Amino acid sequence: MSAPFEERSGVVPCGTPWGQWYQTLEEVFIEVQVPPGTRAQDIQCGLQSRHVALAVGGREILKGKLFDSTIADEGTWTLEDRKMVRIVLTKTKRDAANCWPSLLESEYAADPWVQDQMQRKLTLERFQKENPGFDFSGAEISGNYTKGGPDFSNLEK
Repeated sequence: MSAPFEERSGVVPCGTPWGQWYQTLEEVFIEVQVPPGTRAQDIQCGLQSRHVALAVGGREILKGKLFDSTIADEGTWTLEDRKMVRIVLTKTKRDAANCWPSLLESEYAADPWVQDQMQRKLTLERFQKENPGFDFSGAEISGNYTKGGPDFSNLEK
């Protein structure tokens, strides 16, 4: 079980006109398709705690206020195979109850089915983190998984 949870269990992507975004307990990933042959100097990317901006060749692709806050100093972007920009943002609230329903406050919302699947995935990731000896990557979940699932923290051990 050395591979990260999302590599073993897959991700739940939310499609957008420019690509897709998805999330884990700790991070939000944004994958933007760019014209083949794009060079790093063609990309302008601004990452702040609550804002993201991406332009390619002077054309704005993505800009707005993020759904929730991130750690600005830990945000990164990379150009992969000269055809995709991957932005990785680290959430400030890293728990299963913090499932972003949309990338930006007013845009790129996950449809209800995708949102449900995202919440299930984050809840299973939470269980994996709390129980490292077990593998939840192929598990199914039903019942109370909204807001990160039931809170067992107050139970006696």
